[in-house]
Amino acid sequence: MMKEKPMKSPLSREALQAVRQVPLFSGLGDETLALLTDGALERSYRRGTLLFSAGEPADRFYVVLSGWVKLFRESPDGNECMVGLFTRGESFAEAAMFDRLGFPVNAAVAEDARLLVFTADHFLTTLERNHGLTLNLLANLTGMLRYLVRQLDQLTNQPTYQRLAAFIVSLCPCETNQATVCLPCDKLLIAGRLGMKPESFSRAMARLKEVGVSCERNCVHVEDIAALRRFANTDEEELLSPLPSVAQGQRTAAMRPCR
Repeated sequence: MMKEKPMKSPLSREALQAVRQVPLFSGLGDETLALLTDGALERSYRRGTLLFSAGEPADRFYVVLSGWVKLFRESPDGNECMVGLFTRGESFAEAAMFDRLGFPVNAAVAEDARLLVFTADHFLTTLERNHGLTLNLLANLTGMLRYLVRQLDQLTNQPTYQRLAAFIVSLCPCETNQATVCLPCDKLLIAGRLGMKPESFSRAMARLKEVGVSCERNCVHVEDIAALRRFANTDEEELLSPLPSVAQGQRTAAMRPCR
């Protein structure tokens, strides 16, 4: 008797909502999205888990459902250089699939995370059959380049408190004027991401009290998101988010229970 192949569990509603926030998948029909997510698996990872190392075959990419993931390089003396910090509704490592040169950086779980893992084989096969998805990918990569230019401008021209304010605004949901967002417990991650020293991070957070921002452990409460955006002296297209993003609508992020 032929043994039946085990059925793959369907993705949760929360996972599907997170996928729809990713710029790579924005605007796709239900049928195409179903084809792509059929090849994806939900996985949970503990803080500190190494997802991949530089030079390994880039045979997968990820969407963050909850928690935080960092991309980094290691210097010859063993120090880490932050490349990216990712949270809910954001994808990473998708571009590395195409040049076949392996992952260019390391990736590790910065805070306990649930991730959606897409295999390169399934994704690329689906891509060949859907030109609309190809155009979405090109738009995403173009958006990343534009983001890097904005990031360089902010890191060189904005004071630390404005960088932090813009970062926090980027994590707040768009539909409310108050929010409580959770940051990685290790504030060194955010300090490195925003190009500041740890002591500068603390001073910048204290400065944000002027506009109703309070912080308890890793939870930041924002009384007035619009006021914080004005304080950051930026608009919605210039937010310094954790990830190069095309669709700022994906910023329904980082809303998880505080510890």
